[in-house]
Amino acid sequence: MISYTIYQNSESAEWVTFVHGAGGSSTIWFKQIREFQKKFNVLLLDLRGHGSSNKLKAKKYTFQSIAHDILEVIDHLKIKSSHFVGISLGSIVIRQLAEMRPERVKSMVMGGAILKMNFRSQILMKIGNIFKYILPYLVLYRLFAFIIMPKKNHKSSRNLFINEAKKLYQKEFIKWFKLTTEINPVLRWFRQKELNIPTFYVMGEEDYMFLPSVKEVVKNHEKSSSLLVIENCGHVVNVDAPHVFNSKVIRFLESLKRS
Repeated sequence: MISYTIYQNSESAEWVTFVHGAGGSSTIWFKQIREFQKKFNVLLLDLRGHGSSNKLKAKKYTFQSIAHDILEVIDHLKIKSSHFVGISLGSIVIRQLAEMRPERVKSMVMGGAILKMNFRSQILMKIGNIFKYILPYLVLYRLFAFIIMPKKNHKSSRNLFINEAKKLYQKEFIKWFKLTTEINPVLRWFRQKELNIPTFYVMGEEDYMFLPSVKEVVKNHEKSSSLLVIENCGHVVNVDAPHVFNSKVIRFLESLKRS
């Protein structure tokens, strides 16, 4: 079972489960824990190969198998359903989980959501696939981090993810990177199909690689989806603008109680 950490709130029956992106770990949510625990029970996960789950052995990596890892934890904890908050690649894992078991997902909060690989990101993935066995993975990861989070005000997010990525093993990086070969058909299906689950996209104004496609999807999925764009903010919105992220996401989750 993947590693997890619980922060309980004895006055709440609601759960919020946080899912980090590739190369990160549950520590990227350190600016969220205190505020969310005031209102909810909080579950932090380390995806396979990351954080305290770095010694978990798994043969094949697919979005389905990674989503199953999460289901295994919430089954173990007897959590019938939860709100899910994800960042970057974590948003894809949450969407996959919702496809598989929609009754377990009360809502989805997608920070720095990835819904389409634009031309630049596809070139980036091709370069990575060519050199993944040749270059040390940290060289590639630093390159990706600088391209996705290029500005000075993205520095703390960029450094956080690079430091977390140092804890990965080369083999784990390659396994995760191979997921990019199946990402396009998965994302195409997600863009086409609207789920009847409240979905809140929280994107940085400067997330130039992924924001345009999210705007398009929200227009097409207007029954279930809404979008917040945070000014002067990059891809990792929960780190770049934690106060705005926390207040807006908590307000969204609490609005669902009243609806």
